[in-house]
This record gives sequence, C-alpha cells and structure tokens, in this order.
Amino acid sequence: MRLYPMLLSLTIDNVVLIEHQVLELGPGFNVLTGETGAGKSMVVDALALVLGGRARPEIVRGGAREAEVAALFEIEPGSRVAAKLEAAGVPCDGELVVRRVVQAEGRSRAFLNGKVSTAAQLAELGPDLCDIASQHESVSLTDPATHLEYLDAYGRLETMRDALGEKVAELASVVREIDRVREAERDRAEREDFLAFQLREIEELDPSIGEETELENERARLRHAEKLSTATQGAADRLYEGEDAVCDQLARLSTDLDAAAAIDPSLAPLARSVDGARSELADAARALSRYASGIESNAERLAEVDDRWFRLQKLLRKHGPTTTELAAYREDLKRQVDGLAGADRLRGELEAKREACLAAVASEARALSRKRRDAAAKLADAIGRELGGLGMGRARVVVDVSPVPAPQAGELPPVDGARLTASGIDRVEFLIAPNKGEDPRPLRRIASGGELSRALLALKRVLAEKGPAGLYVFDEVDAGVSGAIAEVIGRAIADVARHRQVLCITHLPQIAALADAQYVVDKSEAKGRTTSSVRRLVDAERVDEIARMIGGVRVGDAARRAAAELLSVDGGPRGPAFGRGAAKK
Repeated sequence: MRLYPMLLSLTIDNVVLIEHQVLELGPGFNVLTGETGAGKSMVVDALALVLGGRARPEIVRGGAREAEVAALFEIEPGSRVAAKLEAAGVPCDGELVVRRVVQAEGRSRAFLNGKVSTAAQLAELGPDLCDIASQHESVSLTDPATHLEYLDAYGRLETMRDALGEKVAELASVVREIDRVREAERDRAEREDFLAFQLREIEELDPSIGEETELENERARLRHAEKLSTATQGAADRLYEGEDAVCDQLARLSTDLDAAAAIDPSLAPLARSVDGARSELADAARALSRYASGIESNAERLAEVDDRWFRLQKLLRKHGPTTTELAAYREDLKRQVDGLAGADRLRGELEAKREACLAAVASEARALSRKRRDAAAKLADAIGRELGGLGMGRARVVVDVSPVPAPQAGELPPVDGARLTASGIDRVEFLIAPNKGEDPRPLRRIASGGELSRALLALKRVLAEKGPAGLYVFDEVDAGVSGAIAEVIGRAIADVARHRQVLCITHLPQIAALADAQYVVDKSEAKGRTTSSVRRLVDAERVDEIARMIGGVRVGDAARRAAAELLSVDGGPRGPAFGRGAAKK
C-alpha cells in the first residue's frame, strides 16, 4: 500500500512570467525541459511557495494584484500527512489542496483544503509532501533535524526508537510528578495551615445538606411570630371556633340540603359536597389552631438561628453556592490535608520509580545509539558508492552520530552526559567532503551547486523508500556533468522514481530520454508582454525536443536519429504506456 502523497496537479496564476498554467503530473519519472531562461525555475518556485517558502512580492507578475499557486495532492488514509491534517483539524477525504496567495505588496495567505492556515503550518507539512533538491535549496535532506529519522529508517530502527520514546514519556511523567511534589513541599507548611483553617471553619459549623433552606424558614417564623400567630388563630376562629363560624353556617346549609334531597334525590351529590367542604374546613381550622398555639416569640432562639445563618452564608459565599457543593469541598480539603501529610512517603516512592525508569531508559538508549553507529557506517558507505557512480568518486561521506548537547536545568536526567529525548541520546548529521583532502562539511555548506545536487541525489537513491515525501524534485542536478556521467545520473533518478514520484528539471538529453513523461517550457511574446507556458509532449514532440537538446538551435537529421535512439526501449518510444510508469501506479 502506498502511504506517501502524490502531486496530481499544480495550478499557477500570475507568477513572474506565468500568467495561467495547470501542470498535471503522472506517477513515476516526469521531466521538465526548455531553453535557458524559458521559466523552468518558476515552476519550482511556485511549488516551493505552497510548501511554505518565503512569499516575495517580486514573484507577482507585473500588472497583477496577486499571484496564486494551488497544489492538488492525493493523500492515502493512514499516512503521516493524513494524521497531521487530522491533528490540525483539516478535513481530508483522500485529497489535499494547498493554496497560497501572495499580494503585490508582499502580504500572503495560505489555505489547507479551504481552511485558513499559516506559512509555518505549510512549512511543517511540506517535507511530508515534497522534497526539492536544487543548486540552491533542499526542503528536508539538508536539514539535520531530519537526518536521525532517515538513519533510523535505513537501519530499520524505528520500532526500537518508538519503544524507547514510550519509556522516555513514562520517565518524563514521573519527573513532572516529582517536581510537583517538591513544589508542594516548598509551601507545604503554609499550605497545610491554610487548608486546616478552612477545614476547621467548616467542621466547627458542621452544616448538613439542605440546612440553608431549613434555617431560612425557621428564621422567617421567629422574626414574624406575632403576625403568624394572629393570622392563624384569627383564621381558626372565623372558620370553626368563633360565633357564627363558617363551619356552623355550612352545617345548617348541609341540613337544609339534606331535607331538600329527600324530596329531590338529584340534590344529594350537592348536599354531600357542601358537607365535605365543611368537614375539610373544620380540619383546616383545627390545624391552624394547633399552629397558632405552637408559635411563640423567642428572642434567644432567633439570635441563635441568625448567628448560624450568617456563618453558613459566609461559607457558602466562599465554597458554595449550596451546602451540597460545600460538603464536596469539605471532602476535598480532607484529601488535600491527607496528601500533604503523606508527601514525604510519596516523594520517596516517586524517586525510586524515577531511578528504575532511568536505568531502563539509559540501557535502551545506549543500545539504540550503538545500532545507529553501526547503521551510520553502512549508510555512509552506501552513499559513497552512489557518489562514485555519479562522478564524485573522491568524495568522502560521514554520517555523524554524536551525543545531544547536555540538558538544561529542569529537563530529563542526562544519560552519559547527553540530553535524553524521545528519540534517544543521539543527534545525526550527514557530512560530505566532495574532494580529497577536504574536511567533511554539512550538506547545506557545500559550496558547489552541482556537488550539492549530486550529493542529495545519492542520498535519495539510497534512501528512496525511507523518506516521507511523496514527490522528489531535482532542479538541474546535472549541472557541470555530461556524457556517461549524465546517463548515470539519469538512471539514478529513474531508480528513485521506482519508489517515489519525481519531477526533474534538466538540460541533458540523456536524462530527459529516461523519463516516463516530458514537459517543455516555452516563452513567447504578445502585445508587448512575455509569457511562459508549460505543455506535455507527445512521442513525436519528444523526439524534436530531445533533438534540440542534442543539436542546439540547428536541429538536423542526425540529432533526430540520436534522439529517437535515446528514447527507444525495446524498439518503442518511452512513456507512461510503454515504460515504467504503467507499473508504478
């Protein structure tokens, strides 16, 4: 299953000499040719822009308000790119459109599947989408931050590194917990006093759940005792106990209705209703009388209730707003006090766990480092052999594995003086001495553009199946070579294209002839404006273009015959229908 992305199309609007262009690439080996100055580098500049490159106002075509580049990538579910997009909240259903707009005054905007993004986000995602190797830049392989991952992939050490990363994460968690306990210990006495005071304040009052409502009701009764007694006793008298009470009147009415019901039985239900009302009112009157007799004005009790009510309200304002929340806070205080009391024991347990974790992590980190050094020597030899085939036989390659600089205060404990990271204790960097007698230097410091390009090509061929990028762009990696070396470089690029999608910009016919698909950049003038355009060549056009690359301005029959011979594979033309492209999908 292919888990790397593939570029399906690149749409370019108003970028330098390109007014509007849609470039659709196929899988495998794609080559871009054309006269010097026709605008081939503009395609690479446009691609670099959607990968998070610097937005320069000078890329905007003269007279245009803004330049826009949109790249459509096919994204496989489960790939690193899909995981990164999901983590960033960017919707992705098998396709990703990366769009970058640069205004003439220099401001730029970026979008991932229509969602507003930043150039920094594009730059972070870029190495997983495309790697550009040119005489000027490489998106990932010249960045030492990626070298450890390439080495681990070459040595098949990813599983070991990931297992170590999990143990490092566990150790980091223990270290953070120890720091938290130590921080708590520094203000433990003050904190313990404060918590104990809060707990004592609540336990002295010892409120019950729902007590605030009960106190409110009792407080109201005590404050208005006389009014309540007068109202309830007066109601009882008028209903039942007083002269000509309501219940007495209803009793007489009930008697009269009973007599009437004896004459007309249809009145019986009404008579019973009146009698029932009298009975209910009599019960209510007796209850009111009992309530009135129980009411007393008690100033001492009112003072007690007021005091407790005010103390409870104070606690509720701090920790409420109800006694339910107050009870929960009380239990939390107890747990915190108990926790502080057991802090010494907990710290001792955590420190013992840290030492055990550190011993296990250190052992695995050392083992991984040894395996990396073994793999580094083999990788350096493999890259050196590739460089020999690319005309740099005197070059010396070093895959430098060195300890990560010592940790800063507050980081994880060191291992053998090196800083411990999720990837172990090593930093890795590819170094190359292009010529005999020179000291190996980082890739990004190689002065010669041709040497850098070929060094990157050698790396990519050795690591063709290891890197995350789905598209490799080679921008004039053939600089300064010709003849047999040119063909060797072309076959090396073709070998990379067996594993990844490739776009190569070249002036050499030996390289162009090996491609599965060829595109040419033309420059034309109309109405006083110069415009560059890109088109895909059919078989007959490829012969003419490669003949031009062989013969120069004047293309003769000999050049055409040579071009046809270069393009032939078992007697037929190369291309997606005949060459490797059909088998690489």
